[in-house]
Amino acid sequence: VSCLCGSAPCLLCGCCPSAKNSTISRLLFTFFLFLGTLVSIIMIIPGVEKELHKLPGFCEGSGSVLGVQTHVDCRSFLGHKAVYRMGFAMAAFFFLFAMIMVCVRSSKDPRAAVQNGFWFFKLLVLVGITVGAFYIPDGAFTSVWFYFGVVGSFLFILIQLVLLIDFAHSWSQLWLRNAAESDAKGWYAALCIVTFIFYAASIAAIVLLYVYYTKPEGCTEGKVLISINLILCLIVSAVSILPKIQDAQPHSGLLQASLITLYTVYVTWSALANVPTQTCNPTLLVRNSTGSATATQPLTTWWDAPSIVGLIIFILCTLFISVRSSDHPQVNKLMLTEESGAGASGEAAAVESGLHRAYDNEQDGVSYNYTFFHLCLLLAALYIMMTLTNWYRPDESLQVLTSPWTAVWVKICSSWAGLLLYLWTLVAPLVLPDRDFS
Repeated sequence: VSCLCGSAPCLLCGCCPSAKNSTISRLLFTFFLFLGTLVSIIMIIPGVEKELHKLPGFCEGSGSVLGVQTHVDCRSFLGHKAVYRMGFAMAAFFFLFAMIMVCVRSSKDPRAAVQNGFWFFKLLVLVGITVGAFYIPDGAFTSVWFYFGVVGSFLFILIQLVLLIDFAHSWSQLWLRNAAESDAKGWYAALCIVTFIFYAASIAAIVLLYVYYTKPEGCTEGKVLISINLILCLIVSAVSILPKIQDAQPHSGLLQASLITLYTVYVTWSALANVPTQTCNPTLLVRNSTGSATATQPLTTWWDAPSIVGLIIFILCTLFISVRSSDHPQVNKLMLTEESGAGASGEAAAVESGLHRAYDNEQDGVSYNYTFFHLCLLLAALYIMMTLTNWYRPDESLQVLTSPWTAVWVKICSSWAGLLLYLWTLVAPLVLPDRDFS
């Protein structure tokens, strides 16, 4: 009980004597997010979904929309409804802690003890919010919460893009530095091979998008979106190797551009998978209020290949947010983290005292912004909610679950924002020569 109510590293002090309090706290909050995600995945499994109507009160009020009684089978879309309520519970949980942790400057603040401890009670709070969320009557909840999910997912995709761009630059710098220090051509060969693989995968994916998501006649939207993103990817790839760009940023190159291109192709694929036109979207699946599928293929799951890839990217980016600070000061300023631990003195004190336990590394100042971290997890909860539900929503009559054009344009706009952001990282040293972008 003392460990569950005490500091975060208490349970790990025996095997992780050098672990940082802040890192373990972030990992434990991330574990709560992953736990909620696992519950959502279980609830959306068809076999489990059919049993959700047995939950007391879960179907109450599902036939009331803005005070008008409708005839909707309460067993319809139960998996979809369950994921929305689980997403609401996780978002409310992290929003609560984001508000509690506003303006916490160091672990000397009494609220820092709440951030780094009392994990048993935090779990109880999350469970309590989750149980309460399942008693929310349908009404306009699903329709309104869908737009909250859309906005939150768009913002989290932007965060993913920032992390991806930073990772690509760090990766290229690391391999080029290793090549310069060891004077080995193997590192250059590895850079060329990885870059070739990324571009080859991107080209193959674009060809498949043209084959499966467009038709010789019609599907104009899909053709235009694929072509625009292809042209933009070619532009950023060409800009990355221009002589002036290379002079300003010697570490910029095709490795970063190839990784951004591959991610852009994925986002384009994910967007096209939400096009609400059956002839232009072979993966489109619409379920009516009786639970039957109107598509020709059998209904096996609510999420498809793009959603699985999105789930993997979500896990990697969330862990990235939890355990790592960037090598670049600009990214640290944007993500509100520090380049080094704020409490190096705390580490020294722990070593001098001979205590074999995790030290509190935030005595003089927090190493990350508590509120911003919880807001990131809140956006991550909304993103995974939309991913597991395939960005689908019930129509106005609550009789059919469909994919709206809103999801398509949000994803496409996020891909454009990512390409523009990467392009800015390339041209910024030329546009602002007085600033240090080293």
